[in-house]
Amino acid sequence: SCLCGSAPCLLCGCCPSAKNSTISRLLFTFFLFLGTLVSIIMIIPGVEKELHKLPGFCEGSGSVLGVQTNVDCSSFLGHKAVYRMGFAMAAFFCLFAVLMVCVRSSRDPRAALQNGFWFFKFLVLVGITVGAFYIPDGAFTSVWFYFGVVGSFLFILIQLVLLIDFAHSWSQRWLLNAGEGNAKGWYAALCTVTFIFYAASIAAIALLYVYYTKREGCTEGKAFISINLILCLIVSVVSILPKIQEAQPHSGLLQASLITLYTIYVTWSALANVPTQRCNPTLLVRNSTGSATATEPLTTWWDAPSIVGLVIFILCTLFISLRSSDHPQVNKMMLTEESGAGPGAGAGGAAEEGGVHRAYDNEQDGVSYNYSFFHLCLLLAALYIMMTLTNWYRPDESLQVLRSPWTAVWVKICSSWAGLLLYLWTLVAPLLLPDRDFS
Repeated sequence: SCLCGSAPCLLCGCCPSAKNSTISRLLFTFFLFLGTLVSIIMIIPGVEKELHKLPGFCEGSGSVLGVQTNVDCSSFLGHKAVYRMGFAMAAFFCLFAVLMVCVRSSRDPRAALQNGFWFFKFLVLVGITVGAFYIPDGAFTSVWFYFGVVGSFLFILIQLVLLIDFAHSWSQRWLLNAGEGNAKGWYAALCTVTFIFYAASIAAIALLYVYYTKREGCTEGKAFISINLILCLIVSVVSILPKIQEAQPHSGLLQASLITLYTIYVTWSALANVPTQRCNPTLLVRNSTGSATATEPLTTWWDAPSIVGLVIFILCTLFISLRSSDHPQVNKMMLTEESGAGPGAGAGGAAEEGGVHRAYDNEQDGVSYNYSFFHLCLLLAALYIMMTLTNWYRPDESLQVLRSPWTAVWVKICSSWAGLLLYLWTLVAPLLLPDRDFS
């Protein structure tokens, strides 16, 4: 009955009291992490070489990732497997995003589907995954690559919204703690963290100039680094202007330093996709025989930016699943504000008073998060992790080599610009729209 029942039943009274909505989000996130783990295992070189033993997987329907059958497909199998897993997870979350449209409370019959039947949902995910491995290659990879690019761009924007929200909340809480007592200690911690973030950003910029630019050529890399450096300086200066401080007393250099550090990371990730060996020493190129050309022998199909991106992906998905924002604007966008009022809260309180630890339904009067938007976020996260694990690479025009296209570079750079403009808007919006409440 636990496999078919609601999310609280899965706890079996072993965990502290928790909200039904939180448990459901965590379980769906677990499905996403499970698919990510399978993708990581499949792209490990040792496992990748064994994938050709799967019946029909190497042959496909006449080609592998658009590469004709006269080409040894063994070097592309991990790439193909990750694309299939990404498609399966995206289709799974897209299905639930459509099914959960306009669910207003747990009294809606569809809410039981959201919060229960986990065993059957797992079977659905497995079935979609198995079916994805039988998709004929043909134009699938080239088309799905652009779906992944668009989805990843949108997820990066969601990451930036969450990062800006986190930075503002962090600064506000530390300033409030400083006002309540031990002000010197809190201000010292604030200055120390800000200094560390800016020092790391300056060091990273210097390394980017050293490794990803040359005295002659590499114009794009020089332009990208310089533009983002100038934009980061602008938002840092704007954040401490007197009028900005007057409109937003909690605004400061901590938020700007964190946004700057993330922008430099995105710039690094973009430069790691520049398809020119001379301007990108970390470029990996796999040809049809599985060999690689790089500054060092290929030991893995990931680079350092992909590993950092994987960590950020895990943190952001957990952030989406667990945390409610301190800012009403973010809660309004994601519909994640959970108050302690309502029948659900009372049930939970009574359970704790009685000493029984179990989950309780806190959505009888209204959902505490937007079901469809939550699944949409996980869908975009699945596309983002698919592109991250494959380094945003795809077969080139000759259909003989997996390499990085300029599309990946421009998407990442544009996302960094969008993030800086978004943060700048959070600073100047109270001045431009004085009649609106930005508290």
